[in-house]
Amino acid sequence: MSASHTGHGIVSVLAGVLLAGTALAAPAVAADHPAGTGPASYTAPTDQAAAAVAYRGRVIAHPALNVRKTPNTKYKPIRSIPYGTVVDIKCKTNGEVVDGNPRWYLLKNGGWVSARWVENINGIPPWC
Repeated sequence: MSASHTGHGIVSVLAGVLLAGTALAAPAVAADHPAGTGPASYTAPTDQAAAAVAYRGRVIAHPALNVRKTPNTKYKPIRSIPYGTVVDIKCKTNGEVVDGNPRWYLLKNGGWVSARWVENINGIPPWC
């Protein structure tokens, strides 16, 4: 066997040993690892992280969805959003029941809309 083939063989064997040793050691390290610390831990999203997510919904009310100052229909709408428009949602709360649905969404640009008339695009927003 030539010297160049021997060198490749040694490197291959060493790489295999290192990878095997890492794979075998990883579960033992993770099992002994204190909960809540280091890269093996899981941290629940913070309120700030949840706020950074852009929750979006599509208006499904024909011809438009009314936007209100509060999560109920007692006051006149402050504006309306046309059918098919995608809106940015900040959070949700319970309010007046609309067509069997008590949820209302606070829009990022202000105002409340009944969740009954919004189709979620990328998940359900957090509670306000």
